[in-house]
Amino acid sequence: MSKRQILITSALPYANGPIHLGHLLEYIQTDIWSRFQKGRGHECYYVCADDAHGTPIMLKAQQQGISPEQMIAQTSIEHQADFQEFGVAFDQYHSTHSPENQELANLIYQRLDAAGHIKRKTISQLFDPEKQMFLPDRFIKGDCPKCGALDQNGDSCDVCGATYSPTDVKNPRSVISGATPVLKDSEHFFFDLPAFEQMLKDWTRSGSLQEEMANKLQEWFTDGLQMWDISRDAPYFGFEIPGAPNKFFYVWLDAPIGYLASFKALCQQQGIDFDTFWSKDSTAEVYHFIGKDIIYFHSLFWPAMLEGAGFRKPNAVYAHGFVTVNGAKMSKSKGTFIKARTYLDHLNPEYLRYYFASKLTAAITDLDLNLDDFAQKVNADLVGKVVNIASRCAGFITKRFDSTLASSLAEPELFSEFTEAGERIASHYEKRDYARAIRDIMALADKANQYIDAKAPWVLVKDDSKQQEAHDVCSMGLNLFRVLMHYLSPVLPQMTAQSQAFLQDNFGWHNYQQALLSHRIEPFKALMQRVEPAKVAAMLEASKESLQPQAEQTAPAKTATKTDTAKPVQAIEPIADTISIDDFAKIDLRVARIAHAEPVEGADKLIRLELDIGNETRQVFAGIKSAYEPADLIGRYTVMVANLAPRKMRFGLSEGMVLAAGPGGSDLFILSPDSGATAGMRVK
Repeated sequence: MSKRQILITSALPYANGPIHLGHLLEYIQTDIWSRFQKGRGHECYYVCADDAHGTPIMLKAQQQGISPEQMIAQTSIEHQADFQEFGVAFDQYHSTHSPENQELANLIYQRLDAAGHIKRKTISQLFDPEKQMFLPDRFIKGDCPKCGALDQNGDSCDVCGATYSPTDVKNPRSVISGATPVLKDSEHFFFDLPAFEQMLKDWTRSGSLQEEMANKLQEWFTDGLQMWDISRDAPYFGFEIPGAPNKFFYVWLDAPIGYLASFKALCQQQGIDFDTFWSKDSTAEVYHFIGKDIIYFHSLFWPAMLEGAGFRKPNAVYAHGFVTVNGAKMSKSKGTFIKARTYLDHLNPEYLRYYFASKLTAAITDLDLNLDDFAQKVNADLVGKVVNIASRCAGFITKRFDSTLASSLAEPELFSEFTEAGERIASHYEKRDYARAIRDIMALADKANQYIDAKAPWVLVKDDSKQQEAHDVCSMGLNLFRVLMHYLSPVLPQMTAQSQAFLQDNFGWHNYQQALLSHRIEPFKALMQRVEPAKVAAMLEASKESLQPQAEQTAPAKTATKTDTAKPVQAIEPIADTISIDDFAKIDLRVARIAHAEPVEGADKLIRLELDIGNETRQVFAGIKSAYEPADLIGRYTVMVANLAPRKMRFGLSEGMVLAAGPGGSDLFILSPDSGATAGMRVK
């Protein structure tokens, strides 16, 4: 096996909030792969950083009455403490607000500019006259320009699913101050992404992406790549663009450069050659682990920036799905939006590492943390199978055989069966198919327990003539346990360290095939306790938050007014202009059965529906994801506008509209007919 040079990164957590279990899926997945590669003897580095720039950081710091630098420094301490306790072992954890990142961001920008890939154009944006700042899309609210729904986001509607420009919003208001924004011109800098279209088409089909993601990106090529706005106007917390006073790099420009910056800081500390990993002719391997929601930035903008600035592109970008809890989106009111620190206050972090590993494959499917299954799997697999092997054998070795293992293997063929599985299990880890690795490991654990059950050392030790056999059986059991713990070492670093201390051995890929013979061990101590349902319940209770306080915590800062403390009152939309019965008759409303529902990859708010209207099935994209889980919709009846002109969206053709009431967000309610109505019936 030749020695490889590998650089691994995880997406950068944003520095304005705590780490939660949804985040941890990615860092645990990446850490397992990093530990595996290091264990195989490769030169492997795992780097990350806090994403520390942008308007939300600036506004939250203002809200707290501290500087952005103070806020991101405190957040970094908290993030790193959480990661450390979950066993996520970075070689370097940095910040995008660093000298290395500013140096590299300037360098990449200047190279792109010199090559003609930066364009300048004057655009009109909504401007908050009270706060004296241009407003990002997320800080604008107003009425949907398509359907008229009230209090919608500045770029998309939760009710009808439409996307639009913030300048098209009706009755816009600033979320920060409540003021009515005005249009104002500003010169912006754009990266010429279309110039890299052919390179990106080739790269995305080169095996650098999972096939599902590569297919998804083809929609962007079909619609045509657009120039990418990479600048923001002051006030803004970030790096000022060289030679452009009061113009700052958009956070998504310098955030991925943070991968290079974090690695460069490590190189400076340890004398590693940076260019060996990032030059155009590099033969080293670079891998990004990310969530599926940011695939566009990492698979279009990022490789194009690297190509244009003379750096190498990553070997692969590995995307994963989201975390659900008990089959639903994480919920603050139900206590299933669980922060890392809250989990650590109640449960062993290695429980979660093992559970995630047992579910993770190379696919991009969402992972459900079913808490009943979580407790059952940890208790059955780790406590009931793996730890059970050691606990059943160790006491006899310590008390009856002077803490020393037998001088020969009782079952060499069984031991060989365990060690010969090593390369197969290694192949699963390499392919990021941890679930298959865990299945193979647990199948071996079953065989080890079956062997001990069949030999029954607790019976053998009672017969003076069978003391040697008892010694051999217990020694064999501990050697099988040692092999299993080696295979589990990327997943369970803490339990592995405890097992090595108990066995007085430093096992790994270099020696796991060698049995421990005539070897002294330490007295056995419990390696893992069972998951207690009471502690899971306590964690959920500690995670519960009322909806109103949470809304106050997560909303962007705004100027205090006399109405800030008043209970919000839901505005009632005014009755629309009168129409005739003939106008109403033009709308063909049909009862529809939801035959299928699924989330839309790359869209935060849309669900793709297949609607059975009797004689045909229609595809409709509905902006109701904030209020409904797709699986809960299948089989329900609703009402749709059947004669609405089809609308081409980035995700496909929408052939109608589902009717719903409510202002949006989680307060959204699809219409349902009375029982007895069937698919295709016309609503009159």
